[in-house]
Amino acid sequence: MTTEKSGGSRPPRPDAVTEANSPDADATVRTGTAGGTPDTGTTARPAGTTPLRGGTADAGGVGGDRPTGGAADTDTPTEDPAGATKSASRAADADRPTADPARGKAGADKPTDKPEGTAGTDTGTTGTDERDPFASFAPAPEPMPTRARRVGRAVGRVLVHEWTLAVLGSLVLAVLMTWPTLRYPLYTLPQDHWDPSLQSWQMAWSGHALLTDPGRLWHSNAFFPERWSFAFSDTLLGYAPAGMIGAGPEVAVLRYNLMFVLAHALATFGAYALARQLGAGRIGSAVAGVSYAYAPWLLAQAGHLHVISNGGIPLALAMLARGHGWSLRHGYRPEKRRVGWVYAGWLVAAWQLSLGFGIGLPFAYVLGGIVLVAAVTWFLRRWVVRPLKRPFGNRLLTADMVGGLVFAGVGVLLAIPYFQVADLHPQAERTIGDIALFSPPATGFLTAPGESRIWGDLHEGARATLPWHPEMTLLPGYVLYALALGGLFFSVWRVRHRLLLFAGVLVSMVLAMGTEFFGGRFTYVPLFEHLPGWNGLRTPGRLMLWATLLLGLLAAGAVSAFAARVRDISAERIPSWPSPWLRIATLLPLLLVTVEGLNRTPHPVVPVQPAAMRTVDGPLLVLPSSQNHDQPVMLWSTTHFQDIVNGGSGFTPTLLDDVRRVTLSFPDQTSIEYLRTLGVRNVLIVRDQVAGTPWEVSIDAPVDGLGITRDEIGDVVVYRL
Repeated sequence: MTTEKSGGSRPPRPDAVTEANSPDADATVRTGTAGGTPDTGTTARPAGTTPLRGGTADAGGVGGDRPTGGAADTDTPTEDPAGATKSASRAADADRPTADPARGKAGADKPTDKPEGTAGTDTGTTGTDERDPFASFAPAPEPMPTRARRVGRAVGRVLVHEWTLAVLGSLVLAVLMTWPTLRYPLYTLPQDHWDPSLQSWQMAWSGHALLTDPGRLWHSNAFFPERWSFAFSDTLLGYAPAGMIGAGPEVAVLRYNLMFVLAHALATFGAYALARQLGAGRIGSAVAGVSYAYAPWLLAQAGHLHVISNGGIPLALAMLARGHGWSLRHGYRPEKRRVGWVYAGWLVAAWQLSLGFGIGLPFAYVLGGIVLVAAVTWFLRRWVVRPLKRPFGNRLLTADMVGGLVFAGVGVLLAIPYFQVADLHPQAERTIGDIALFSPPATGFLTAPGESRIWGDLHEGARATLPWHPEMTLLPGYVLYALALGGLFFSVWRVRHRLLLFAGVLVSMVLAMGTEFFGGRFTYVPLFEHLPGWNGLRTPGRLMLWATLLLGLLAAGAVSAFAARVRDISAERIPSWPSPWLRIATLLPLLLVTVEGLNRTPHPVVPVQPAAMRTVDGPLLVLPSSQNHDQPVMLWSTTHFQDIVNGGSGFTPTLLDDVRRVTLSFPDQTSIEYLRTLGVRNVLIVRDQVAGTPWEVSIDAPVDGLGITRDEIGDVVVYRL
């Protein structure tokens, strides 16, 4: 069709010549004729045009000959008694510039030819719009959601996301499985009030020191006048931000209980995330998470927060695997690489290391082994086996180098104080004899601690045969054993991966036996003698943590395969929906590992802080003094953090040992002069703790002629030197 206007004419479009190809058409409209008018008075809608609701033209169908599947029949001819008027209207519209999809540019000179009969905004002689009569039957358009509704939908999607549910489930389960930890969180501590009091003080001190005097962090207020005293045991330094909130013993106890529960939640979530990243299903991953966090042997470690705080290990491994696009089930997939997850994984690993070397040092060596294997694999993929131009990626390599340096830097900075302690206190160095005292026999892997609600009473006789049962009852769970064994034969993991996981379990258990496995000559002793820092690990049984994690992954593979089989069976049903019995069957392994982790851990009341500890300045000494007496004293000092001679740790410094020996005769001239040379200004004797000690008699003895004064504050006798 040729359009005309004053001042010139436009040549016809080559692609505008269209012929209606319907066999039922009564007339054929031919465009591009000399006069620009149809051959007959009867017009038909050309193929390729589609009527739109609301009377708008389909720009995509202009000038085309492609049939469409619209609601209206595009090949049906349409009568137009006012053809001349419409032709004039189209002639006026033809010069209007329009977008050319082929050229990708708006405002092209190419006109838009609108054939007769096309539903649009053209008006007839009556001036009314032609509309699709079927438009009134269409569903009403969805109203534009408001901002509040959009925010609500986004929040709802977050709340029902798998990872949100996993976090919430881990938290709820942690509260229930550690109950009654949060029943009286200001006054009780799990298992006992000795080591938990020490660790409550550690968190409080790190937060206080970083807020007030960061340079004094490693020179704590305990063990006065020793230096580097904060490095006498694992520090839980990673919990320092929590230690910045509040002050005093009650707050410190509350902080400990909260961290105790959150540590279980993090362990559950971390192991779940690792199993999911490696390719396990949701239920299988839940089994791995619960069995890792609530293994029966860990119930004996309820008083050791630095052992319970192990969730950063699987979480960091999951993040690193996700960042590298690697899973156990699918292998290495470069398109799945995410550099941000790599940085996050290394940071979480560094945070885990800051909680203590007792758990963090083996983790560091495992990471080093993974890096070594990855480097060898990269070299082989790059140069030897199936060479690839970029099998790893520069950004990923940079992230690993930066993250690895951060992790190593944190490790070195944390290790410096411990090297200083080793130089100043040679007696703190471990020997093979010390390791032998805590090395469990093979029967320990089948024995549960007394804190286990399911197996505690049943294994009482077996525990009696162990020299030091708190560190030698290493049962990870009979259900976990059974599921892992099944995972060797029926699993979503490949056979070679199952064998590697099983080999890791055996190696971990052999190392956990310390010197009990053929004297450790070819297992633990070489590591003790040659690996830096390994001689600082006193309790090899805690390496059972790695065996538990690997057993959980084997079990996750078996449970995931079982759940997949249940889904296949359900798909064959009509309708395809699992029966209640099938649903219960998939949840049964998770239920069993949860029940086996139930505890009956005691929660004793923490000794109440004496009023004198809130008013008497330091440096001071509290008597009686011993490992178990001094740990609550450290907790009492969290009100003002005055310097105290008392302290409890993994070893006893020579100076503190001398103080305890000399002050057995306090108050006398010799002990008073000795304490004055140390800079001690006050001595406190707690009346309700002197029964059966030398101070039971001397506490009321006169102090005339000794050059000191005696006062009583509550149930504490205060001697001012």
